[in-house]
Amino acid sequence: MSLKIRLARAGAKKRPFYHIVVADSRSPRDGKFIERIGTYNPMLPADHEDRIRLVSERVTHWLSQGAQATDRVARFIGKAGLGPMPAFREQPVQSAPKKKAQERAAERAKAAEA
Repeated sequence: MSLKIRLARAGAKKRPFYHIVVADSRSPRDGKFIERIGTYNPMLPADHEDRIRLVSERVTHWLSQGAQATDRVARFIGKAGLGPMPAFREQPVQSAPKKKAQERAAERAKAAEA
């Protein structure tokens, strides 16, 4: 059984609230879970202390048991100092300008200098 530490949505329409749960990877997002180990309230300001709440001993327990955190939850765990901070690039490689667009931008820059 593959375990995931992920977000399960709760809250009203247009008022999201998430529980951070440990679940089987095959179960649905808001479905059956094993344990609730925290909460995430995106409606609060980024510096508010109740925005992200984690039960640190349970997070470390489940990580030691082999549970894999999703990208967003891995970032929460990294910021809390309970695990390594995942590496995120500033801009996805796929959305970067292609070769022809880069050449046109270089030509425009040359023309603007002259």
